[in-house]
Amino acid sequence: MHSLPSVENIAAFRAWRGDVSQWLPVALDIARGHGLACTTPHVFTTGTNLVVGLDGPLILKIFPPIHRAQFISERASLSRLRGRLGVAIPEIVCEGERDQWPYLVITRLPGILGTQAWPGLPEHQRERVLADLGATIAEVQRVAPGDLLDLEPRWEVLMRGQIEGCRARHQRLGLPQKFLDGLDDLLADAAELIPLDAAPVILTGEYIPENFLLSCQNGAWRLSGLIDFGDVLTGWGEYDLLGPSAFMSAGMPRRVQSLFEGFGYSKADIDFTLKRRLMALLLLHRASDPIRHICIEGWQHKADDLLQLQELIWPS
Repeated sequence: MHSLPSVENIAAFRAWRGDVSQWLPVALDIARGHGLACTTPHVFTTGTNLVVGLDGPLILKIFPPIHRAQFISERASLSRLRGRLGVAIPEIVCEGERDQWPYLVITRLPGILGTQAWPGLPEHQRERVLADLGATIAEVQRVAPGDLLDLEPRWEVLMRGQIEGCRARHQRLGLPQKFLDGLDDLLADAAELIPLDAAPVILTGEYIPENFLLSCQNGAWRLSGLIDFGDVLTGWGEYDLLGPSAFMSAGMPRRVQSLFEGFGYSKADIDFTLKRRLMALLLLHRASDPIRHICIEGWQHKADDLLQLQELIWPS
């Protein structure tokens, strides 16, 4: 039986993971142990964990002990959302653990990954996909969270921690000084603008092209599937508008309107207060990195401060 090592930190895990020959035999051994064929394994090089395409089509995801929380989140989320959405999500086939590394075998969804399809879509199709995405976010959030309420971190704890470390984070990531200058005022507003005690809803935090699938029927591209539920938490619903806003809307009014209307907000709802709250949430997001995530060409030169930046990302 092949075994998995003990890894002390994320850097060590990434270095070890880089040599596929060190862990692919373990993945194949796990698959065989469940009676699952894998004649032509497909190693997924992106993502956080060890992911291998098996025959079937099935996918094996192996989580290092330092990412056990992602295993717990993914397993609980797929179970909670199963049969409750209009778009497909993976189904759990089996699960287990090897050397304290938990794993899931899940179904592989049909469709084309958003990162591959999105760049080539015509503009009206992009607006349609954003509307689908907004509607799906709302649909997920209408599902009662149930035991997902137990996932860590809790919303209030997350927000208070992110507020406390926000300035240091964005200084480290290289946010220009002209935006840092307005950060204290924004964080002061955030304490009032962001609800901490509202009824929590299911959040993935990552409605971005690498985590959804698109399908084309009769020339029309539509959202067809969601993948990767390892970072699910519960909290304020607008948090999940940030991924599409930063990665896909590109500050284009019709795209922004399509996303928000799909979510259930009218054009009138996209007012200053909402934009101010979204700007705060964008900087407080667990994966916040504006320099690398805001997909608006030249945005650092088109805005002089955070107020102008929020108007650039969410134009009226």
